[in-house]
Amino acid sequence: MELEFSGELWFWRGPSPYHFVTVPDEESAELQAASALVTYGWGMIPVAARIGGTGWTTSLFPKDGGYVVPVKDLVRNAEGLEVGDRVTVRLVVDV
Repeated sequence: MELEFSGELWFWRGPSPYHFVTVPDEESAELQAASALVTYGWGMIPVAARIGGTGWTTSLFPKDGGYVVPVKDLVRNAEGLEVGDRVTVRLVVDV
């Protein structure tokens, strides 16, 4: 399964601060439908992700009935991204 969507980069200031992009509702529904085949626990879904020319592997986190994509500092720095930037995310889920 391959998905592409745009979203805003946001920062979570929890005990382990991190940057995320929220997966839109339509794409979250597609992921939810495939989640039973690919999740490895707690609803996490392993993916290959890409923003611009930078790719990485990560796992989508379930949040508020949808999913969020964690964006590593390595990706943010390589693409010159800041909180509030609108980015296009490409995801590949191996189902």
